[in-house]
Amino acid sequence: MCIFALNSFFTMSINIQNYQAITAALQNRATLVAVSKTKPAAAITALYQLGQLDFGENYVQELIEKQAALPKDIRWHFIGHLQSNKVKYIAPFVHLIHGVDSANLLKEINKQAAKNNRIINCLLQIHIAKEETKFGFNAAELDAVIKEVQTNNTLQHVTICGLMGMASFSDDGAVVKEEFESLKKLFDKYKAVQTANCNLQILSMGMSSDYNIALEEGSNMVRIGSLLFGERDYTK
Repeated sequence: MCIFALNSFFTMSINIQNYQAITAALQNRATLVAVSKTKPAAAITALYQLGQLDFGENYVQELIEKQAALPKDIRWHFIGHLQSNKVKYIAPFVHLIHGVDSANLLKEINKQAAKNNRIINCLLQIHIAKEETKFGFNAAELDAVIKEVQTNNTLQHVTICGLMGMASFSDDGAVVKEEFESLKKLFDKYKAVQTANCNLQILSMGMSSDYNIALEEGSNMVRIGSLLFGERDYTK
């Protein structure tokens, strides 16, 4: 297959018009993480060729395979629910772990980062949605884990660089807005008190369905998948 035809095949896998519109809307005020879970390497390559470097994956095995096969300057974000026994597989290369939802998980990340002589950047996941199925710390738990990070001298191989939260799956924009507002207040509260390993700079909230609301409420990192890659086929 000629190079032109190959490139045309790759670009069919992504929505270039949406990508350009989204990046224009962000206007350098927020980082776009392209959520590429379940999508083939060809689709990631197509977006990479347009200049996209940040990609998010939910499944450890899939992330490992893609990281091995794709360009090494891609910044891989793990955005799913991470099990402690899987941390060791992504610790050598992961750019940012979004969903840290327990003190024990944070300690395991620190342990595996030390083994790899790395400092791994992490976001603490906050439970802001009405659905009980969502993971994350509540306000009291967040306060406790941040204090532990700031005072525990053994946690030197992780940096808490921000907070992450997912709003309710709702068509009611007012509900989503209120939930994002609550996360922004927590972010502002803890951003004011910084230490070497707790330096809040990233507020990750907003996905394909609600990123515009998230940006209005102060998000500086959004995770967008279906608008870029199309809907996922979970039957495969």
